[in-house]
Amino acid sequence: MAFNGILRGNRSTRGGTVDPAQGSAELPPIPRGATVQFGRRTESGRFISFSRDDLDSELSSSEMGSGRFANYHVHIPMTPDNQPMDPSISNKVEEQYVNSSLFTGGFNSVTRAHVMDKVTDSETGQGGGGNGVTCAVQGCDCNVMRDKHGNVVVPCECEFKICVDCFTDAAKTGGGVCPGCKELYKTTDLGELLGNAGGRALTLPQLPSGAPKMERGLSVVKPTLAHQQTMTQMGEFDHTRWLFETKGTYGYGSAIWSEENYDDVDGGGGGGGHGQPKEFISKPWRPLTRKLKIPAAVLSPYRLLIIIRMVVLALFLTWRIKHKNEDAIWLWGMSVVCELWFAFSWLLDQLPKLCPVNRATDLTVLKEKFELPTPYNPTGKSDLPGIDVFVSTADPEKEPVLVTGNTILSILAADYPVEKLACYVSDDGGALLTFEAMAEAASFAYMWVPFCRKHKIEPRNPESYFSSKKDPYKNKVRSDFVKDRRRVKREYDEFKVRINGLPDSIRRRSDAFHAREEIKAMNLQREKAGDDPVEPVKIPKATWMADGTHWPGTWINPSAEHSRGDHAGIIQVMLKPPSDEPLYGNNDEKSPLDFTDVDVRLPMLVYVSREKRPGYDHNKKAGAMNALVRASAIMSNGPFILNLDCDHYIYNSQALREGMCFMMDRGGDRICYVQFPQRFEGIDPSDRYANNNTVFFDVNMRALDGLQGPVYVGTGCLFRRIAIYGFDPPRAMEHSPGCCSCCLPRKKKPRASANSEETRALRMGDYEDEEMNLSTFPKKFGNSSFLIDSIPVAEFQGRPLADHPSVKNGRPPGALTVPRDLLDASTVAEAISVISCWYEEKTEWGQRVGWIYGSVTEDVVTGYRMHNRGWKSVYCVTKRDAFRGTAPINLTDRLHQVLRWATGSVEIFFSRNNAFLASPRMKFLQRVAYLNVGIYPFTSVFLIVYCFLPALSLFSGQFIVQTLSVTFLAYLLIITMTLCLLAILEIRWSGIELEEWWRNEQFWLIGGTSAHLAAVMQGLLKVIAGIEISFTLTSKSAGDDEDDEFAELYVVKWTSLMIPPITIIMVNLIAIAIGVSRTIYSTIPQWSKLLGGVFFSFWVLAHLYPFAKGLMGRRGRTPTIIYVWSGLVAITISLLVVAINPPAGANSQIGGSFTFP
Repeated sequence: MAFNGILRGNRSTRGGTVDPAQGSAELPPIPRGATVQFGRRTESGRFISFSRDDLDSELSSSEMGSGRFANYHVHIPMTPDNQPMDPSISNKVEEQYVNSSLFTGGFNSVTRAHVMDKVTDSETGQGGGGNGVTCAVQGCDCNVMRDKHGNVVVPCECEFKICVDCFTDAAKTGGGVCPGCKELYKTTDLGELLGNAGGRALTLPQLPSGAPKMERGLSVVKPTLAHQQTMTQMGEFDHTRWLFETKGTYGYGSAIWSEENYDDVDGGGGGGGHGQPKEFISKPWRPLTRKLKIPAAVLSPYRLLIIIRMVVLALFLTWRIKHKNEDAIWLWGMSVVCELWFAFSWLLDQLPKLCPVNRATDLTVLKEKFELPTPYNPTGKSDLPGIDVFVSTADPEKEPVLVTGNTILSILAADYPVEKLACYVSDDGGALLTFEAMAEAASFAYMWVPFCRKHKIEPRNPESYFSSKKDPYKNKVRSDFVKDRRRVKREYDEFKVRINGLPDSIRRRSDAFHAREEIKAMNLQREKAGDDPVEPVKIPKATWMADGTHWPGTWINPSAEHSRGDHAGIIQVMLKPPSDEPLYGNNDEKSPLDFTDVDVRLPMLVYVSREKRPGYDHNKKAGAMNALVRASAIMSNGPFILNLDCDHYIYNSQALREGMCFMMDRGGDRICYVQFPQRFEGIDPSDRYANNNTVFFDVNMRALDGLQGPVYVGTGCLFRRIAIYGFDPPRAMEHSPGCCSCCLPRKKKPRASANSEETRALRMGDYEDEEMNLSTFPKKFGNSSFLIDSIPVAEFQGRPLADHPSVKNGRPPGALTVPRDLLDASTVAEAISVISCWYEEKTEWGQRVGWIYGSVTEDVVTGYRMHNRGWKSVYCVTKRDAFRGTAPINLTDRLHQVLRWATGSVEIFFSRNNAFLASPRMKFLQRVAYLNVGIYPFTSVFLIVYCFLPALSLFSGQFIVQTLSVTFLAYLLIITMTLCLLAILEIRWSGIELEEWWRNEQFWLIGGTSAHLAAVMQGLLKVIAGIEISFTLTSKSAGDDEDDEFAELYVVKWTSLMIPPITIIMVNLIAIAIGVSRTIYSTIPQWSKLLGGVFFSFWVLAHLYPFAKGLMGRRGRTPTIIYVWSGLVAITISLLVVAINPPAGANSQIGGSFTFP
């Protein structure tokens, strides 16, 4: 077992000054000895090394109370075993130390760095993904040739990378033939290649290896004037000017700018070296995205029908109010009130749909701008900004770790520059099972990710890929695909077995270590007691890691400081940041697959479990996401953040590029997030309970995209980091609210100070007239200087390219080709401090910064706050689904899911996030959409009443109108026809199917009469009386066939949410029977009133049919509780009917003008 290092967390300035007395030499790499530990990090950002004895004495000294230590260095004389280390090597040693250490810490506790000998029992070592470029000669793993400046030297035009030893062998014994292309080297003089003492070897910026050979032999240069200015500022030699003024070359090939192939931009003619190549200036500027408007042949009739239906509804309601039913005024009054609310609710839902749009992206243009050589990026390195992917999980029992592991693997295999991607897994439960499952996933990723890149696998979730019913060999042309797939499939099966065996493995391991500890404690007690009798020793039963140490998180048997709500913060870098240069695999005996010419690097993977302590409100998922925002800002600081639930994986490997097209396009700096639609797997073919939510994701969200943007729905969303930080969008003062960008023109306020507004990228609403005071940042974001320093960096890196005059607030091309800094212990220690439970105290995290607290639906509130500050959002529907996840297909689970959403909406309505209180920066129709989000649960009150009206009509023999007149029927027919036509047109422009629209209508009534009503009651009790109500399962029956994919669909779990729909069904069925019997046996049958009541009763029952079918279970097996409730309802209604119409011979008649047949 390795040692435990102590890092006392102290938030200090990243770029702090260093006292001259301390010296400027960097600290040596951290040795893994058992006698050295880290000490406190000083204000200069350095660590002090103590011996174990010195550390103990220092901690017990009086200076501990003051929280400060003296900073000193011990200079050891130079000896053969104590030589200065090259800074690049020491940095890599430090990064390797960070990668193999588990960092823990938190409030009132030291930050410890525990070096892990091994993470899991099955770990046999992890390979690949290292930093650097190795020799391409088979069997050699040495580093390639580099000059004294560290640049890679390639001796042949074929770009075959080779080390010094192999090149010497090829020059002397191989006849000077290149091992790659088998052609002679132009020179075999090693000194000439590496450069003599008086000058620097000139190396060419290389094009991607996939480019044609002739193009790879050419160098790409920039325009002379701009390049000369840039190089002068940087103080480097101007190679471009030298190339054209001296007619020289770089030793091989030539520049692609020939004399006859460039234009004089100054208009003077004659060249002079101030031109640009025609290949660059002849290309028109191309946008990354396009807005595809709905055809006028569909949209115009759609808008016309909305207006017609609004007019007809107004006339109908006016007619209903004027023509009362004097015989049943109570029935008329209830119906009119409900109809008025339904009209208002329909307006709130329909008005935001006036301006639907579709969007398309161009990935080819994205690649040309950011990943191919340009005059401003001659090396062709990726200029795309970084993305930090957040995956959240809380309970490994409810959220299986195998599902989470597959999500992680799909992220690591995403088609995005490896060095720009980082994945953070938030384990809010702090479970060792999740930790070791992530370690197993990281180990399997070394084979899975290169396999996906080599054969272009889709989807890149191994479980979905191997269980897919599609032909896996379609469009696969490589001869080794079958062999590779068979090997990877076997490895994945072994991976699943290891994952499934982790709970038992952890339990057996913990029992064994616990028994050993008990024996040790007993022996120690016997030694102390001597011949005296001893009592049994009881020690806490800990959960043990694979290296024989206590797990710092939650134990299987919870104890103090090791329970779900009480444990230290944990950070483990599972996969270290990859190298900046591609690392290609080889085909040796040790490698299971041939990954020649395949980049085997892996993105950074970090396990995070925030600190939890009693007495602190941890704010559930929102608090976990904010902890990830802070930790990622310090460790990788990607300007964009993608958040995914643990069961939502990347189905389209290019989804990240699709989202980045919107962020990097012109005007993209004003986009706060890109929301992707949610698609689900495992849904029954008929989608009985509308689990796919296609109407919401394909109709409502597309319509909102034509306004200020779609709402944030919790997962599958690509955020701009500074928008999460609570900043206003750039040029916020230029934009004023409008009704709709496509219907009415938007007015703009005159710009008072254009230059100041252009340069002011970071600002909040509190600073309208002056520059933001950076000294207030600690009050908003906490006092971590690392975090505060990262904010302007993330803002700059998230800007679009300034490659067109119309692109405002852009960044220069090529600015993001610089490799990121290596991770060191101080960085991870600072990340530990920002995920502690006390960090958010007296800050604006959860109030204005990050995910917003105080609501069950924190996602909607967070998106609302961004739109309220003037940001825009975009809806990205890809041709191939971007993400896929799972959804509950069981009726009870579905109702509880809807209950949670509706409860959050009620909380929003009664909070300051109500759309009535929105700022002027939010557009009017966007405000209407958010108002509908908060109001829709209240429709359930009127819907319940309206569902009972047909039954009451049949019971009483009356109807909502005096008679079924032609006017009433005409209004009813027009309203129904316009609704159907609107549905048909929505199907046309959204692409959904008629069955999906009908399923949505059915579940709207099912949810409205059950979960929505409960949400309203719960919200009102919480606001008025502060009482929390939870609806729990009271009975359960298991499914019969465990092998059935949809067995869960037929499982009936009783819940109190089912009472209102069951009552509505029984009442309407009994009412139909009573109404038909009365009409048949009546002296003067009232057929018109019967038809009206029966029609509306059947309308209610048709909507509730999926609910009734769900109660039947499989093959009609229904729980006893259903029959009990049905009997009680039937008896109650029968007694009511008897009371209203007593049989013949009774002494009195209570109400009513008819007799029971």
